[in-house]
Amino acid sequence: MRMVDLIEKKRDGKSLTKEEIDYIVTAYTDGSIPDYQMSALLMAIYYVDMTDEEITNLTLAMANSGEVIDLSSIEGIKVDKHSTGGVGDTTTLILAPLVASVGVPVAKMSGRGLGYTGGTLDKLEAIPGFKIEIPEEEFIRLVNESKMAVIGQSGDLAPADKKLYALRDVTATVSSIPLIASSIMSKKIAAGADAIVLDVTTGDGAFMKNIDDAKRLAKTMVRIGKLANRQTMAVISDMSQPLGEAIGNSLEVVEAIETLQGKGPEDLTEMCYVLGSQMVVLAKKADSIEEAREMLSEALHSGKALSKFRELVVNQGGDASVIDEPDKILTARYEVELPAKSSGVVTKLVANELGIAAMMLGAGRKTKEEDIDHAVGIKLHKKVGDTVAEGESLLTIYSNTEAIDEVIALIEAHIEIGDTGEEPPLIHDMITE
Repeated sequence: MRMVDLIEKKRDGKSLTKEEIDYIVTAYTDGSIPDYQMSALLMAIYYVDMTDEEITNLTLAMANSGEVIDLSSIEGIKVDKHSTGGVGDTTTLILAPLVASVGVPVAKMSGRGLGYTGGTLDKLEAIPGFKIEIPEEEFIRLVNESKMAVIGQSGDLAPADKKLYALRDVTATVSSIPLIASSIMSKKIAAGADAIVLDVTTGDGAFMKNIDDAKRLAKTMVRIGKLANRQTMAVISDMSQPLGEAIGNSLEVVEAIETLQGKGPEDLTEMCYVLGSQMVVLAKKADSIEEAREMLSEALHSGKALSKFRELVVNQGGDASVIDEPDKILTARYEVELPAKSSGVVTKLVANELGIAAMMLGAGRKTKEEDIDHAVGIKLHKKVGDTVAEGESLLTIYSNTEAIDEVIALIEAHIEIGDTGEEPPLIHDMITE
């Protein structure tokens, strides 16, 4: 095969065969196809699109480009959850122990964050001593014995995706739904899950800014999952304002603990019930969403879910005393209140701008090489639809420097107070087919 012929074929609107896609992924991964030719193909895909069959073949080729994790020695149906990202997305820290506490095995392989705040691994590392690098045999043993463990993704997981994503990032082809869908699903399939629950976010703080694009991405990923013999469904959730109240690694760990104690923010708790119920049903631990939700509610309010989180921390070398004394990890040097300049109702909290403000404090990374400051971030006291009096605190900024004028200016420019405002819907849609 010649790459130039395949570029021409896709440019002219024709479908690539499985053999052609396998050749492209293999040859690009081993360096036989140069960046300039792959860039041309990516741009052709961006403009021409791909069929469901092409997207599935691309996904499977990328999944098989490296290590495919075998979780068959773990008892039960393994259900993975993936979010397309947002601001204050603490759900994994709560969901993993919550669903594990009702008998669903959670073999979670997570990544580090690039952007507003850290990924799940960065958040867990805010707990002193927590180890995210453990041998695969130990990982499988822990999941069989305790129903959950969380480790870093293997460097050999879907290497074709890593290489392709880096190229998409510099060729303006990131926002292609076939390429986004295949990137996400290749890693999920390679990670060995039997079933997948997708949280596809939409709004200012999400990658998909409008709901139509979010629905198309969700439907594409659900079709890929089912064609790849994985039970898959998607929830379309709102990210026009941050989820929960905490933005920042230690702050989000504390918020997760509070939620597992039954004292967390309503929107974050509800999101965990929605996603968790789907996971429990896909794992065949409940016959209906209603039954699953009752199981999760009982586990949360009885303390079983919090005990499971404590077990996770102890199993992976962390200091479990932070669960009872969360102030141990809230170590920012300065806490600055941001008062409301007028009375009224909060009408807008622009999620991505608040995320950028947290990143400026050091809670996230602009590049992969940057270190994260686990202690810093933002804690919201008011959300959209809440009433506020002039001078009342809208949020607290946790910082390790006094030089935060730029951060304050950015936040103030993206919080609006008016006469009326309504809380946006948390869930926009569910995609099962």
